[in-house]
Amino acid sequence: MATSFKHRNLPRLLLQAREAVMAHTRPSLREHGLSDQQWRVLRVLGEHGLVETGRIAREAYILGPSLTGVLARMERDGLVRRARDPADQRRTVVEATPKGMKLVEKLSRTIEAHYSWMEGKLGKRQLAELYQLLDQVIAMEQQP
Repeated sequence: MATSFKHRNLPRLLLQAREAVMAHTRPSLREHGLSDQQWRVLRVLGEHGLVETGRIAREAYILGPSLTGVLARMERDGLVRRARDPADQRRTVVEATPKGMKLVEKLSRTIEAHYSWMEGKLGKRQLAELYQLLDQVIAMEQQP
């Protein structure tokens, strides 16, 4: 006997929505040799500049051990630079290189164009409501 659920599968819907949005972004990322994770790292660095690795992991939703590998590949490719935090030698900070920042600027134009397209399809108000609802769900689920 099948279990009858009263509500739709929200985690699956969120994943489907993510994949629908990323379907527009991924070709541009792949064209520049970037994975989704590498883009998330570059986006964080593009927004904040010099960032401690723990903050990158949190904001890019990448587990620490995976982030280490991602950063190693990005450093090898000349996209980021890692260094010890001058304020706390136990911590590592990361910044995008000029090559990495150039990629952020180029890809941000493509991504912003897609968001403008979404805004045109959904309407400015509905897109703002979507952002607001997602922020509310995140905040609500993070409460103890």
